[in-house]
Amino acid sequence: MDLLANLALGFDTALTLSNLLYCFIGVLIGTLIGVLPGIGPVATIAMLLPVTFTLAPVSAMIMLAGIYYGAQYGGSTSAILINLPGEITSVATTLDGHAMAKQGRAGVALATAAIGSFVAGTIATFLLAAFAPPLAELALKFGPHEYFALMVLGLVASIVLARGSLLRAGGMILLGLLLGLIGADVNSGAQRFTFGVPELADGIGFVVAAMGMFGLGEIARNLENEATRTRLVGHITTLMPTREDFRRMVAPILRGTFIGSALGILPGNGAVLGSFTSYSIEKKLSKTPEQFGKGAIEGVAGPESANNAGAQTSFIPMLTLGIPSTPVMALMIGALIIQGIQPGPTVVTNQPALFWGIIVSMWIGNLFLIILNLPMIGMWVRIVMVPYQHLFPAILVFCTIGVFSLKNTEFDIYFMALFGVLGYAFTKLDCEPAPMLLAFILGPMMEEYLRRALLLSRGDPMVFVRRPISATLLALGVLAIIAASIPALYRKREEAFRGD
Repeated sequence: MDLLANLALGFDTALTLSNLLYCFIGVLIGTLIGVLPGIGPVATIAMLLPVTFTLAPVSAMIMLAGIYYGAQYGGSTSAILINLPGEITSVATTLDGHAMAKQGRAGVALATAAIGSFVAGTIATFLLAAFAPPLAELALKFGPHEYFALMVLGLVASIVLARGSLLRAGGMILLGLLLGLIGADVNSGAQRFTFGVPELADGIGFVVAAMGMFGLGEIARNLENEATRTRLVGHITTLMPTREDFRRMVAPILRGTFIGSALGILPGNGAVLGSFTSYSIEKKLSKTPEQFGKGAIEGVAGPESANNAGAQTSFIPMLTLGIPSTPVMALMIGALIIQGIQPGPTVVTNQPALFWGIIVSMWIGNLFLIILNLPMIGMWVRIVMVPYQHLFPAILVFCTIGVFSLKNTEFDIYFMALFGVLGYAFTKLDCEPAPMLLAFILGPMMEEYLRRALLLSRGDPMVFVRRPISATLLALGVLAIIAASIPALYRKREEAFRGD
């Protein structure tokens, strides 16, 4: 009965005219930036954060959430039509989606992606409604020791799940923690690492860092890749899958939904991991694996369901624990803090209209996305072919205006440019910037919880080991690092023996 009452509160909140409008705006913008390769939800949400200052908290979060899961829908359009994923979560879709387009079945591939995403989004929304409140209730029993250990585990998981070298990912975590220390000390008020620059007294704004790393850095990277874009192959004739197509897509959609829902909760990028995992599983389970890569409809249905489900369940740790599992969730936490709301388990009890309004709006947003993605496919086809050199000046202007509006100071613009250079450099050095942003957000919170824990234990660091929950979380972090390091150590050992 409590669940039904909470869902009724959510519908009452989400179905107001203003919240329906912001939900529609969010999914429309999300679809657009998903269709356009090289923009992405992180940069878009970072650009729009200043706009949310004037909105009610629930309206702001509904719109930002719509941008995020709407981008998962839109990313499949460019992946299928021009073999260029608008979102990294749609990379797996290119393998069979574009092959279907070459066979003249682009409409069927797009319809499959939309149907799979809608089913996955609906199921993931119900999972979010069912599991988030009990998790928040459990989190209310956490003390500073458990929260610190949980954040350590989150950062370790982001290292383990990051692409490329573990050493590089660890270095990005350390850089993010160091950047988070800049500014006034929380307890004493002493200035740290400001080097006498008064503008750094309040620290570096996470919006500035996010816009630079993911906005300007992505502009430079995508200008390099613009020449690789291919043209649309053939004309879209029909959107309706056949009966055989429906039969083949049902099981992959359901499997992809539950794979994405489970992996979406993990720190790192569960939506990306879910799409590739789903593709691999569908290929292994298929009776005709040789068709994969040549236009197998299962290779579109599974990954698209997984990435949409993962995008929505990633809200569970953010809303209930105050722990961001992705860079987008880190920006969501920033949006809540800007609105004067402390992320964590108290959101469920102190802000029930916000919590349940966001959950219900996700289901409404998925309905909007079906309307946007299928009847308006002709418009998306025309938009997807717009050259990137015509888009990036507008993105640059939005980034600059957004950053300047935060404090009305040009210092933030210079810092955004600096982070843009760093973001581009990290890309060229194969260093993933996402772990750095997560550490940048979590660093100050970790420091605060660590100090509280040590004050309560009178400076005894062994208290983290003596408390069962914190000890278990730290042990899981150690095991994750060991498990991820063993393959690399084994390869080095084999190389050393071959060298002898």
